[in-house]
Amino acid sequence: MDSKPIFRGRRLGMKRYPLSHGKEATFWHMTSEGRDEENRTPDLRRCERIRWPRPVIEHPEDPKVKYWVSVKRGEDRIHIWLEDEDYVVVLADRRGFLLPWTAFLVTREHTRKKLSREHEAYWKNRPRKG
Repeated sequence: MDSKPIFRGRRLGMKRYPLSHGKEATFWHMTSEGRDEENRTPDLRRCERIRWPRPVIEHPEDPKVKYWVSVKRGEDRIHIWLEDEDYVVVLADRRGFLLPWTAFLVTREHTRKKLSREHEAYWKNRPRKG
């Protein structure tokens, strides 16, 4: 909160609202699970990794990190996957800044396969600069 991480030269903002128990929405999305915002439940595995998002976000060029962009709910979402640790950070691409959306552990093989397919498709279909 004192300083903001940078992803590939772009600054990150913070989703502050709704506040819950004095904590910002971004904090709850990084430490809890569930589709219903009002009834998310703490996830101890996410809580144990609360210090992981920043270094994952700030080191996308590390060979252990995979990243790609996909469209979710009509907006670009950047997925940053520390594959060896089965840990993913998701950023929402907003005008002029990025918004940390969530972070989670990959616990199912079908999710690993889906993430791998998305990553491969993004880099295969990405226009080449030349």
